[in-house]
Amino acid sequence: MIVRNVNKMSRAIKVPSTRNNILGFTLIELMITVAIVGILAAVAYPSYTSFVTSSNRSEGQRELLRLANLQEETFIDRRSYTTNMTALGMTADPHVTEFGNYSIDATIANGGTTFILTATAQGAQTSDTGCTTLTINEAGQKGPVGSETCWRQ
Repeated sequence: MIVRNVNKMSRAIKVPSTRNNILGFTLIELMITVAIVGILAAVAYPSYTSFVTSSNRSEGQRELLRLANLQEETFIDRRSYTTNMTALGMTADPHVTEFGNYSIDATIANGGTTFILTATAQGAQTSDTGCTTLTINEAGQKGPVGSETCWRQ
């Protein structure tokens, strides 16, 4: 009878399989994951940089519109526009935008009765193909001429 109990116990004890209890990833699984992440990054990065460039362009546009309004105020007070950005309340001439993406300067013509404000891209913003120079004049005409996409958001 004792022999029977021993036999029953030996059948009940299972030796765990080392193959089924392995936790973690194989090298192949890890390399496939890295390849997928690399492909996604290669597709997403150019789109991301394009978005950043166009959003930085809005800084130049905003400052041009603000300075055009200040030029109009100056014209009302003095009957002439100015080329001096410090006369418009800026700290320097030419005026550099808040994040340093554009340098803005003014030119006047016709005895001070017309102006053109020009924002020139600086730093990383110079990669903004076709839109490295933004302009606006006293009539509100925006440039560069023929490149309406520069002012569209």
